[in-house]
Amino acid sequence: MDIKGTIEELLHTNASDLEISKALRAAIDRYFQNLDAIFDKTQGKDFLVRHTKYIDSIITAIYKVATRKMFGIYNPLSNAIPVTLVALGSYGREQLAPYSDIDLMIVYEDVEGYNTKALIEKMLYIIWDAKLKLGHRVHEIKELQEVAKSDDTIKTALLESRFIVGSKYLWFKIENELNKIRQSDQKSYILTKLEEAKKRRNKYPLSMQPNIKEGVGGLRDSNLLYWIANVLYGVKSLKDLSGELFSEEEYREYRIALEWLFRVRVALHLVAGKKEDRLLLQYIPEIAEKLGIKAKNEAKKQQALVSKTLQAMHTIDTFSQIFTNKMVRKFLFDPKNISTLRPGRLKKGLFLCEDTLYASYQAPNCSLRDLVELLSETSFQNTDPGALYWAKRSKHAKTPPKSALRFIKKLFYKQNPSPALELLYQAHLLPVVIPPLKKVMYMPQFDGYHTFPVDIHSLECVKALENIRDPFIQELFEGLSEDEKAILRLATLLHDAGKGRRQRHHDVGAKLFRVFATKLGFGNDLIDLGALLIKHHTDMTDTAYNKDIYSEKVVLSFLAPLKSKKALDMLYILTYADLAGVGKNVYSSYNAKLLHDLYKLSLEALQRSEILDEVSKRLKKEKALQKSRRFQELPRSLQKKILSIESNLFFIKHTIDEIIDISKIAFDTQNYQYRIRNEEYLSIEIIRQIPINLGYLLGKLSYLDIASMEVFKLFDEKKYFKIDFKEKDEENVDLIRQIIEDSFDMQKKITLKKPIIQRSDIAIDCNHSKTYATMALEAPNQKGLLAYIAKIFDDFGIDIATAKINTVRNRAKDLFLIEKNGRFCTRTEEILDTITTKKGE
Repeated sequence: MDIKGTIEELLHTNASDLEISKALRAAIDRYFQNLDAIFDKTQGKDFLVRHTKYIDSIITAIYKVATRKMFGIYNPLSNAIPVTLVALGSYGREQLAPYSDIDLMIVYEDVEGYNTKALIEKMLYIIWDAKLKLGHRVHEIKELQEVAKSDDTIKTALLESRFIVGSKYLWFKIENELNKIRQSDQKSYILTKLEEAKKRRNKYPLSMQPNIKEGVGGLRDSNLLYWIANVLYGVKSLKDLSGELFSEEEYREYRIALEWLFRVRVALHLVAGKKEDRLLLQYIPEIAEKLGIKAKNEAKKQQALVSKTLQAMHTIDTFSQIFTNKMVRKFLFDPKNISTLRPGRLKKGLFLCEDTLYASYQAPNCSLRDLVELLSETSFQNTDPGALYWAKRSKHAKTPPKSALRFIKKLFYKQNPSPALELLYQAHLLPVVIPPLKKVMYMPQFDGYHTFPVDIHSLECVKALENIRDPFIQELFEGLSEDEKAILRLATLLHDAGKGRRQRHHDVGAKLFRVFATKLGFGNDLIDLGALLIKHHTDMTDTAYNKDIYSEKVVLSFLAPLKSKKALDMLYILTYADLAGVGKNVYSSYNAKLLHDLYKLSLEALQRSEILDEVSKRLKKEKALQKSRRFQELPRSLQKKILSIESNLFFIKHTIDEIIDISKIAFDTQNYQYRIRNEEYLSIEIIRQIPINLGYLLGKLSYLDIASMEVFKLFDEKKYFKIDFKEKDEENVDLIRQIIEDSFDMQKKITLKKPIIQRSDIAIDCNHSKTYATMALEAPNQKGLLAYIAKIFDDFGIDIATAKINTVRNRAKDLFLIEKNGRFCTRTEEILDTITTKKGE
């Protein structure tokens, strides 16, 4: 029996309000339990309408119960009762997702003889007892205009009003009031909504986990377009403006994209089991299955889901920008601006003013060749939606004509090509103008590292080249020729163009680059250089983050394919752009130092014809040290102690001033000294003469993520420790001090959970150098991992010279440099047996 029949039977038996509320609650529960089956049969807007109509039936039933309870057998016709129930928001638009807010407005007219307030109160009590989650507002009809004036959010909700049940006579009056509200203060309302949209879009930029409601190109952008159309034209649907504001084909493309977002949003709610509008990674596999996406494997299915969603949001974003602007320009237009625009006329209907490209919506269509020519010859920073519409309407084939190639090449000789590339992207022309990007458009990157899909990341990298924030790298860039800058910009745009293939994307990207750069007419030497950069574009970060850059073998391996300072410089610049294009603050002082250290070491190796080893580097540093005035001013006894320090790495790692500063503090240290810094990140420096319980120290600090650790033997049995963390911890400085102090109590014990480490996770090299052995560890990242290793080393009496800590895709990649003191290389099997996990543990 449906809800209508159930309620009718309960009313016939004179059931109590509570019994009726329970029956309503049971019906709602059964309905929600069946939503997945309903979704399998009908998706998108059809599902939303069906769901909305079901909620309507519940509201209608509650209204019927309330009126029957109030009036009994004397129940008047609905039109005769001055109360109307109205749906608002997404409920009013018939776009109600399963767990969306249900917004209800009850409007009444205070007519003598009708106890309307008691009737409304009874309806609300039934709603509450039925546990129907909805937001409601109650207004007398004469209040509506005043309420709308008080808050633009309320005005917006009123614009989306839809009759559910009640007096249609009163509804006619409500519609008259709504028409007055639409026409009231249109300019102020529209400008407020535009400003709200600007802030919202800045808050929710397009990303790998897009917010399909509030994000750029999300449902809220579509809502904004409708609100403005409703206010200005009084339309109930955007389709009513098809053929007038936009073409049938333009609306069809937009509507297909919108339908996809409706489908994704409903599936997202059902999978999450709650109101959720972010396409989070944990929901993607089930959503892809629910939407019936077909692909070769699960990974491809998930990629197809996100890719199609990003493409749909891009379509909605472009459509909304263009036609929102087209509707509101009369409010933004100032006749005085005509004289300002006229000197910047580029061609009929197209203008450049204050670094912004403007176009009339009546500007004549142009060819792709003419568009690219204009973009290559015009310097601008911003694009008006009118200019975007002009570009989007350009006539083009699937690939750029030969006549356009020289202008495409010219784009990369511009100092700031990113605004032009961004315009091509917004106009859906980027893969037409730059064909190697076709397969990576809207391609997600499920690596836990990238913020943006491949296409946007590539554009962000080019933008980073135009705004280099590292002075040293900017100087390197300025030292390039114009040809080298152009090939670097093109390589930066295409560095990830090979993604999504079976082969290594570096190699595929290099091939794509060669073909395209050849078509553009670049010389062979430049093409070879660009292809080399793409083929090795992750080498610098891989080496700096994951390898011992103070090993000559590592540096030479990194340099081998580059062979020249020019290639090294350009790879350094590309690496910067690649990092800066990942997301905000990804290029930090921490990784900047790692990369710069690798660059300097690479320059040293390039300048020497013979192979350099650790001793040669130390001797070079010693020579420079002895020439230093600060060193010469030290007491002779301290000079000798510094030069007697055994560790070659200590000299390689530190500058002359750092060597002197550390040694002076050590010279004056009796038991121990330490320093805590909280600048860009937490850093702890310790110099000790008495033993330190390193496992205890690291174990107590394991609530923080360690970025790197250095340990060096100095002189007089003194050691220097430096531990850098990935974040600040200003709140717990006193606690950190106490932990350091306690670490010099060798009786202190700490129980550490044994991490899961397999033998295959560890690689030991006892032939690393004469002085050091290495132990490389690659295992799942676990809290306290370094502390546990340090404790084992303490137990075996092993001296750690330095530790490089790095985490990639939730895997720890740690490298320990260990002094050869007879306690490590002779006991490797015993150490491995202690560290690694055994069966049953």
